[in-house]
Amino acid sequence: MSGQEAIRGAAAIAAAFARARAQGRAALITYLTLGHPTLDAGLELAPALARGGADIIELGVPFSDPVADGPTIEGAVHAALAHGMTPERCLEQAARLRAEGLETPLVLMGYYNPILHRGAAHYAGDCAAAGVDGLIVPDLPPEEAGELRAACDAHGLALVYLAAPTTPDQRLERLARETRGFLYVVSRLGTTGGDLHADAALQRQLALARGVAAAPVAVGFGVSRPAQVRALAPLVDGVIVGSAIVQRAPEGPGAVEAFVAELRQALEDTGA
Repeated sequence: MSGQEAIRGAAAIAAAFARARAQGRAALITYLTLGHPTLDAGLELAPALARGGADIIELGVPFSDPVADGPTIEGAVHAALAHGMTPERCLEQAARLRAEGLETPLVLMGYYNPILHRGAAHYAGDCAAAGVDGLIVPDLPPEEAGELRAACDAHGLALVYLAAPTTPDQRLERLARETRGFLYVVSRLGTTGGDLHADAALQRQLALARGVAAAPVAVGFGVSRPAQVRALAPLVDGVIVGSAIVQRAPEGPGAVEAFVAELRQALEDTGA
């Protein structure tokens, strides 16, 4: 931001959703795996996501056992690890992106083992220092998130919870109330990638979550085409696209930017 210090942390994520809401559309949340297709590719791909119109960018932290990820992201993760990507390098790249002027909110998506190894307080502090705004930890339920939650709160970071299709209503309500930044609603059972259809069960779950949520509600897993984004937009506050972007990453920043621009246009069409 020119002339003033950039908003960071959970406040930056809230501001991104507020801007999208003011424009009459859902926010676009995009994902890429750091270290794929080359070790430093994210330094060019993340700005391409922003230029294409991403409101929030998830940066995947590679881990050897990515249990929530489908074949596309799993392949990218293993490639990134082979290139030498580590959690430390992910933080270094986030800091470099900030130093080079990227202002879009950044959310690190990764599993709990590396966080536990580093120490929750240490990790949250390093994330804040690098300019990261929030964390998504797919294998960390809220019952076990107390230490990381406190560390994130201390540094103003959002800790985003996930809700599955099988999540009971009472638990969904708890997740929707306690999440920070946004609630990540997993559209279907299984892993990332594949194809998504907004059936009655998903529509009901999204309506329930939005009815009780203290934060915006976003949906992901299987969203890969502008038509899907357009169909989902009226049901949520944000739409998450991951595997379809990772698939295009080897084609370079131009291809990624063009694809994200198509997704953003689909959202703008819904607000027209």
